[in-house]
Amino acid sequence: MLGDDEDVFDSVTWDSPAPAPFYPEHTLSSGPGYRQSNDPSEGGYLITTVTDPQKELAETKDAYVSYLVSAKTNLPMFSTSNPSARRRFQDFFFLREHLVRDFPACVVPPLPGKHRLEYITGDRFSPEFMERRRIDLHRFLSRLSRHPTLQRATLVRAFFESTEWNVHMHQHLAHPPGPEPSPGIVDNITDTLLNAFTRVRKPDERFLDMRESVDKFEDGLVHSERLWTRVRNRTSDLTADYHDMAVAVQGLGFLESGITDPLNHFSNTLLEFSALLRHTTQTTTDPFLIQLHSLLTYSHANRAVLKLRDQKQLDFEELSDYLSGVSSERDRLAAIISGHAGSSGLGLGSYLKDRVDAIRGADDDRSRVEKMKKLDVKIKELQDAVTTAHETSDAFSDETLREQHIFQRAKESEMKEMMGNLAEGEIEFYKAAMEEWDRIIPVIQRIHVDI
Repeated sequence: MLGDDEDVFDSVTWDSPAPAPFYPEHTLSSGPGYRQSNDPSEGGYLITTVTDPQKELAETKDAYVSYLVSAKTNLPMFSTSNPSARRRFQDFFFLREHLVRDFPACVVPPLPGKHRLEYITGDRFSPEFMERRRIDLHRFLSRLSRHPTLQRATLVRAFFESTEWNVHMHQHLAHPPGPEPSPGIVDNITDTLLNAFTRVRKPDERFLDMRESVDKFEDGLVHSERLWTRVRNRTSDLTADYHDMAVAVQGLGFLESGITDPLNHFSNTLLEFSALLRHTTQTTTDPFLIQLHSLLTYSHANRAVLKLRDQKQLDFEELSDYLSGVSSERDRLAAIISGHAGSSGLGLGSYLKDRVDAIRGADDDRSRVEKMKKLDVKIKELQDAVTTAHETSDAFSDETLREQHIFQRAKESEMKEMMGNLAEGEIEFYKAAMEEWDRIIPVIQRIHVDI
């Protein structure tokens, strides 16, 4: 039983999703991905599939697996309604990495890990591994195709349509969409001011609630994954026990010559039930566990977007503090030159700095004036940087709100599908089990043993 955690999926509903709320958009010049111009309610669909894994360049050290990616769409940016191409895992990896870079405010779905034991043992070309990888890649593209912004990305269109994908990748690397931000004062300052332990000083309640909801959802997934892993292990033990019991009953049938045939029927039923348990584990429990874990990694990608939003706000807060400090230093120097140093609010730090300047011979008015000129230039740069950081933070926050609604809809859809598949698999199992036992019960009832 879930006990205290039984409400971990309270945020998931099974009703039809409501129309997306409208959030104001901000136009930014710092790169693509901050402004998402496609509303989820707009018409258009992209249905994707990944099929037919094939080993390419077999018997060579450069062997790899390619997959047939196909789509059905009515989106106007596609040149055909049924695009298709063969792609390898590295192509999927390139697609995801650059979507993350080009659309930082979007929750880009994760890919399955490449560094697996199969790569060490040499089994990555086995049919079982290729099928598991195909399912993972299919799930990745399905999530991508449901996203109203990512489905319209130029790189996604090229991924399905381009006959010269390698050329397109090099062009994308050389000429990424949107202007590349040039290194400036923001880059030089935030790298030194910010660290992993810095917290937002003025947190937005909306994003605090979102983070709490994400924490609760992920805790529920982890708890469910742990619980169903135990169920799977116990079912595997039970499968072996039923098989051993069938062997024992079959041996008993040879000893009891009068009821050998009924006992053999019973033994066969036990074997069938053992096989049914194994089949249910492979077709229902294992896919459910895989999708649970995949949904957990998808939620991690959503968490990364929330963390990046906090980083944008931190940039603004730290730059504002830095601007305040530089302005105070400039005012202090102006007060000293004008002969009103006593009103400048000198602290211990400023006093020590003045003493050091005096020792170095840098306390004359001319050097102070030169320093003030430099500070004026820095203040102007910082003011521009603070304005840009504030606009970026606000725009990123607006897009994050919109993205959370999109992710919520995707999460609800996947949860409904996942739980539906689990329920259907369990219903199939119990129906088949009832049929097996209903057939053997009359046979067992006809057994008569003379005492």
